[in-house]
Amino acid sequence: MAFTCGFWLLIIIELVCVLYTNGAPTDIELDARALLTHRIDSLNLLLYTFLLILTVLTIWLFKHRRLRFLHETGLAVIYGLIVGALIRYTGTSSNTSTGYHMPVVPEKGYSNNQSLPPDTLWLRHFGKGAGPTPNKTYAYTFRGEIVDVEDNEIDLKATFDPEIFFNIILPPIIFHAGYSLKRKYFFRNLGAILTYALLGTTISSFVVGAVMYGFIQLKQDLKGSFTFLDTLYFGALISSTDPLTILAVFHDLHVDVNLYALVFGESVLNDAVAIVLSGAIQNYGERYQSGSGGFETNAFFRALGDFIGIFSLSLLIGALMGCLTAVVTKFTRVRDFPLLESALFVLMSYSTFLIAEASELTGVVAVLFCGICQAHYTYNNLSADSRSRTKKLFELLNFLAENFIFSYIGVSMFTFPKHRFDIGFIVIGFICAMLGRAVNIYPLSFILNLGREPQIPWNFQHMLFFAGLRGAMSFALAIRNTVSDARKAMLTTTSLIVIITVIVQGGATMQLLTWFKIPVGVEEEVEMLPYTGMRNDVVEPPPRENVKVNEKAWLARIWADFDVKYMKPFLTHARPTLLETLPVCCNPLARVLTTTEQMTQDGQTRSHMDSDSDLCIEENDVGFNAQPRPATRSVITSPQNNDHQYQF
Repeated sequence: MAFTCGFWLLIIIELVCVLYTNGAPTDIELDARALLTHRIDSLNLLLYTFLLILTVLTIWLFKHRRLRFLHETGLAVIYGLIVGALIRYTGTSSNTSTGYHMPVVPEKGYSNNQSLPPDTLWLRHFGKGAGPTPNKTYAYTFRGEIVDVEDNEIDLKATFDPEIFFNIILPPIIFHAGYSLKRKYFFRNLGAILTYALLGTTISSFVVGAVMYGFIQLKQDLKGSFTFLDTLYFGALISSTDPLTILAVFHDLHVDVNLYALVFGESVLNDAVAIVLSGAIQNYGERYQSGSGGFETNAFFRALGDFIGIFSLSLLIGALMGCLTAVVTKFTRVRDFPLLESALFVLMSYSTFLIAEASELTGVVAVLFCGICQAHYTYNNLSADSRSRTKKLFELLNFLAENFIFSYIGVSMFTFPKHRFDIGFIVIGFICAMLGRAVNIYPLSFILNLGREPQIPWNFQHMLFFAGLRGAMSFALAIRNTVSDARKAMLTTTSLIVIITVIVQGGATMQLLTWFKIPVGVEEEVEMLPYTGMRNDVVEPPPRENVKVNEKAWLARIWADFDVKYMKPFLTHARPTLLETLPVCCNPLARVLTTTEQMTQDGQTRSHMDSDSDLCIEENDVGFNAQPRPATRSVITSPQNNDHQYQF
């Protein structure tokens, strides 16, 4: 009621100003219009804030009642759908509420490519006695095509600039993925993760693109709107997975750490691969292809070079920025002021994303590997306050950003005006998404098992397949450009795939664990891979001293040795120092790079204060020749029958 009264009061003030000034713009009129815009924007943000509050309270209720059939991301989507429907079907449209709308037409003789709208519109205002020269020229930026004039106000109120997702919301999500990465198990399964993420995502993208293109050739109404590059772009964006819901359940139930690492590691890297691959596809069509429309070998290899170069350089920038932050925090006393230290950490991390984007690289890849390096090196140089603050800060930002995106996906299904609903395209999109996931997981798992010990069992492969939920990255790539009919259809299909997979697959996680007989309640050090092929309800875990784990990936073994001898002593206060690892001839340099804190330690490295500081688990933790540890209690349960518990 208060908002309605204030709204009409502002309208009356505006009309009075117009009457008394004969339509001439005045400071009072412009102030009133700016205040009205501010109120509308505040109302819009308040809407999403209430959505997040409602989601948080419902999550608490579900956790309190131990209900796991629906995760917070699914709740955020459902609440977003409800609010979006209310806005769409109960809201009113009034052009006066958002200011004046002036219809304009191009000048005579001006030709414009309708498929590529102008970036800005210059409105030339001719005053009295001005002659042929305009008194003022106003510039207006392009917002998009208006499908229905009556729905334009809804578009202005309930939709955001797509760049907000890339520049504001995505960076903390991706950084948190790297900063919270379980590096021990990630690098132990590095070969499988890279295979799924790099090779698998690429195969999935081309399979989806080819099948979608073949289907479109059979539909005359879509044939003219899509090219093969369009469907290939759709394959790239829909191959990005976001199993946030499943990973949360895995974490709560303590599912096997290797399965967790495979799902999490593959999803983190395939986000980066998907965005670089989509950029390479665009480069193929825009920069290198001559315009013939057919396949061109030279253009293909140049685009492939872009893919490799952009990914590698982005990775390098992220790693360098992470190492630079470690150097600053090691060789200065900024840790004496924890607030400044935390601020420097956050700013250096975010600047990594912006540096990559400004350099025409990929900020997502850069900030991901910056997060990994920050966690592995910089974290160990931080004060205790900064360690706790940065961990909790990025966990909070990730939670809010993820749930905001899923709420927005639900709202935008009704309020975003640039959807194109085509039942055939949507159905084949769902089929291709599942097909692309299948060709990623099953054939590559078979190849990996030829040389992997222990092997990835079938129940793990099935879980990896169903963990292919689509989420923030797919939606962000789809909404970034919605000018053409093809991109509108992609956005609609992507949004529906995200909604269905998050709600249905995410909610079915507990049931899937039961069907696939995957144990839960597993202690972190105890890995179930050697005996996951057995039935869950009769499994007899081997004695701890006989538990076998998969060996370190060969690449991780090489890097771990170099890391312990040179990188950690240089970037952190870890022992041994560079005085002990570098050749004698390098002693002058080693003395400069060795801090007093390193020299005065009692042999225990600061990095071991962090339980997840090492790239790989030490051989004396759990391994092929591990000695028995003191008796501890570990419980392995089956989600199918909680009466079967085994203790050792």
